[in-house]
Amino acid sequence: MADSIVVLNAGSSSIKFCIFVLRGKEIRVVARGQIEGLLTSPKFVSKNEKGNLLSEKAWGEGRSLSHEEAIDFLVTHLRDELKEHRLIAVGHRVIHGGSDLTKPLRINRELVAKFEEFIPLAPLHQPHSLAPIRFLLENAPDLPQVACFDTSFHRTIPQVSQLFALPLEYYETGVRRWGFHGLSYEFIASVLPDYDNKASHGRTVVLHLGNGASMCAMNNSRSVACSMGFCAVDGLMMGTRSGSLDPGVILYLITQRGMSAGEVERLIYTKSGLLGVSGITSDMRALLSSDDPRAKLAIDLYVYRIQKELGSLAAALKGLDALVFTGGIGENAETLRTRVCRDAGWMGVELDDEANVEHGPRISTPNSRVAAWVIPTNEELMIAQHTQSVLGLG
Repeated sequence: MADSIVVLNAGSSSIKFCIFVLRGKEIRVVARGQIEGLLTSPKFVSKNEKGNLLSEKAWGEGRSLSHEEAIDFLVTHLRDELKEHRLIAVGHRVIHGGSDLTKPLRINRELVAKFEEFIPLAPLHQPHSLAPIRFLLENAPDLPQVACFDTSFHRTIPQVSQLFALPLEYYETGVRRWGFHGLSYEFIASVLPDYDNKASHGRTVVLHLGNGASMCAMNNSRSVACSMGFCAVDGLMMGTRSGSLDPGVILYLITQRGMSAGEVERLIYTKSGLLGVSGITSDMRALLSSDDPRAKLAIDLYVYRIQKELGSLAAALKGLDALVFTGGIGENAETLRTRVCRDAGWMGVELDDEANVEHGPRISTPNSRVAAWVIPTNEELMIAQHTQSVLGLG
């Protein structure tokens, strides 16, 4: 019977899991899956390491599951999945660690109280991060748990890049650019030397493009700027999130359109982005295959916002040596990568069309002054490795 680690990643409408088996220092995934659509039409799927279906379940349209109900279902499922393995630890993605919690930590009840202090800084995400932690503390108190923070990687960002031009007292109480998707960027930084040693020691912009999207400027594999700021709605246009928005628009919606804070929150988090502009869907695959003019407009705006952010991050780096595409869209949408790289030609990016169709890993020509890569991210593996290290396993 082999030792195993389960990684849990609880979001606002989904809970992902991944089961890793330990063989000494070696760590290998044996199953992964998720419950998605918790608030609309919950669906569960589990697959083995080869992508073959292990189990699935649908609760039906119009049904919803609370995070507690979803976790209860997952725990029951995982008991069956782990019959041949000995569960020795659980690793969690926690959205916010503030300025003090910058390294993965073993969880106890006192630490959970500390996590709760960051709920006002991430009210739509932090409570969901904590739900499975609380459940396991209550129902399996002797099971070691480790928290890995999505903000930690960005704590190397210089203070001047974290500041908003507000009275400094607000910065001191947490109103600053935190940056997110840190576990994804940390993974890319850890494997970048295997692809491009120059990029790992140089100036690289990583594009994490998925339903949530952001970009990170790295110098010597350390974060120096990120498109996401105080919250996970800032920066790039996303699947259902607006990205950066003139604060005057928020004030207008409240004072002139009579919208409540909750209505504005739902608008910018769940009704905007690709979905809002297209009026069709937040799925980039569907938009790319659509002939609807609004689908084209949504994609045009998505690419434009990437180009604006790329220029800003390259300026923060004072130059550019490499681009890295990752995340579901970044790894799979070659048409989108083509547009981004073509528009970045003035920076020195020269696209290799054939390599791009094959999804790389290198998608720039050998003579391109700025290299371009497609590197799959693996936040779950990053969390599993941190859990292994914190607990001294293997």
